[in-house]
Amino acid sequence: MKRSFDDPSDGVPAAAPPGGGGRPAHGIAGWPGQGQRGADSRPDSLPDGRPWPRLRIVTVSDGTEAGLADTLASVLAQGYPEARHDVLPPATLADGAFPDAGAADHVLILRAGDMLAPGALTALALEAALTGAAAVAGLRVLYDAAVTGLDAPSLDAGFEDDGDPQSGGEILFASSAFDGEPARPAELWARLAAAGAPLVRIGRPVLLQRDSAAPKPIEGLSIVSLTGAGHRGGAGIAQRRLGEALRLSGHRVAQMALTDESPPAAAEWTDAFPGTEATIRQLGPDLVIAGNLHGATRSLDILGRLGATARTALVLHDLFPLTGRCAYPKGCTRIAVGCDAACPTPDEYPQLRRNRIPGLHVRKRSVLGAPGGPLLLANSRWTAERARDYAPPAARVAQIALAFPTGVFAPGDRAALRRRLGLPADDVLVMFSAVIVDAPDKGVTDLVEALRRVARPGIGFVAVGRLDDPARLGLPNLHAPGPIGEEAELAAWYGACDLHVTASRLETLGQTPIEAGLCGTPTLAYRATGLTTAVIDGVTGRLVPEVPGALAAALEEFVADGAARRRLGAFARIALENRFSYAAASMSIEAALATSGILPRRAGRPRFAPEMLARFDLAADRHGGEGGTVDAPSPPLVRRLRQAKHALLGRNLPFWARRSLYLATRLRGALRRRGINA
Repeated sequence: MKRSFDDPSDGVPAAAPPGGGGRPAHGIAGWPGQGQRGADSRPDSLPDGRPWPRLRIVTVSDGTEAGLADTLASVLAQGYPEARHDVLPPATLADGAFPDAGAADHVLILRAGDMLAPGALTALALEAALTGAAAVAGLRVLYDAAVTGLDAPSLDAGFEDDGDPQSGGEILFASSAFDGEPARPAELWARLAAAGAPLVRIGRPVLLQRDSAAPKPIEGLSIVSLTGAGHRGGAGIAQRRLGEALRLSGHRVAQMALTDESPPAAAEWTDAFPGTEATIRQLGPDLVIAGNLHGATRSLDILGRLGATARTALVLHDLFPLTGRCAYPKGCTRIAVGCDAACPTPDEYPQLRRNRIPGLHVRKRSVLGAPGGPLLLANSRWTAERARDYAPPAARVAQIALAFPTGVFAPGDRAALRRRLGLPADDVLVMFSAVIVDAPDKGVTDLVEALRRVARPGIGFVAVGRLDDPARLGLPNLHAPGPIGEEAELAAWYGACDLHVTASRLETLGQTPIEAGLCGTPTLAYRATGLTTAVIDGVTGRLVPEVPGALAAALEEFVADGAARRRLGAFARIALENRFSYAAASMSIEAALATSGILPRRAGRPRFAPEMLARFDLAADRHGGEGGTVDAPSPPLVRRLRQAKHALLGRNLPFWARRSLYLATRLRGALRRRGINA
């Protein structure tokens, strides 16, 4: 049975959901694709205008296998017109090899009875086109009466096919990879890995495979996720999501915050946390992954001490671990020779008195450059480059992907979302968002200038995040819901808007462009810092040069071009789910730890708990995880006091104010302890 490129429906029957209806055992909603994102949201060509790759799908069957009709139906439901599905007789395998690719650009070998997950071909093909990889692999969902687990091929060891030459239907091979020597998928993947060919894994399900064998237990690690101030703010959210991703990969993760022992007001004067350190030593974890420590301390001393008995890694949510005190050097050249008392911004957060900056910079470098020092985990290519520039030569650096709950941040019905949120139905809505919307580091001056340039009837603006005085922006038709604490609600605001824009130049990654893109809303940003990873130019949004007027000019064009916005929004959802899901993040961390020699590579396929499936939009039963993003909106009195403080002292706290706050905190703690003891 053959299906041509030009006639995607020729000879392929439809099939009913297995089991006669109800919740499918494989846990995927709308099997084999009805009601799912598919061909209706797929642009008609690749981001650069090239046609979509031609795919050849090969299934070897004598026509009697159970589930063959389901296999055929799942391919048809992909809505990928450039695919040809050949069902060939078993004699094809007489010589132990599959037929060549023919006119196709890529080949996928699908076992009879296995099914492609909704949108699998589009996701695999887009990643292949963007990367030029010799092979692209996705996640395999294993199920029997219910989902028993998820896994993916290993980048080096590949996978065992248990003697089934068609196992490996989660891999799309470039036709050139066969090199005149067709082979079964497991052999070909291993051969490509041994040859150093570019292999890519995407972090979303692509294959559903029934497996009646008892699931193997996942031999995970014991991990402590250590933060300064817990899961508040952008970096805290990112650290929490990484912990969730690792837990769903079979690891045992304990979350700890230094502010449980010492208050944030004491951060400038606190370097030791004896209670926390004793607890960690008692736990005896395989690994401590730290991040965003400056909410409770201005040093890395605790990692130096923990490193004596445990392996450690440090996520670079900003550049604070590499500098004397700042989160971003902002063009300051002193870091190249050693941060010192001439620091131009000692009163900016994370504040530190000038005379302490040189000594703490030396101490940080001592921790990072020590034998067995923490592995630096960079969340973008730019951050990895800065780490190699600024860290001691002996420091180890690896790039990872951050984790995003792609089942929560997902496209919705834009019209319905606007009705629910009370937004105008027909306006072009431009969204900008941050924990603190008008923070100077977010480029608010540039942003407001660009937004005012496009302001006119029919254009609306949405500001999500802390904004004490929205009227100061001078924007008509502004909707300012303030900080949004729940991820599902934040996703609704992203999904209701047409375009997301940021004027920040200081991001190690930029989480808001990824959250927006996952909801089908493209981002306009500067071609700067980690934003060059968060926004794939021409795919998930547009990047503009850092020159005056560039952002405003591009915004005018984007606002006027609805077709471009919808096209980039569709690509954004696909590409960012591939790269920033919980599974993608976990695989990147495990690869970084193994490559850097921090921990041995787990044998066989990377595997995930069945609950991982619930983090994807295509799951029948979705679960967003722990959720929560930022603190609740401040009461009106607090906002007025904050505005008064900004008017009197500016946004930064001078040393005398910080010291007074610290002493007051110490006194309050002492009085509380005396009261308890009494």
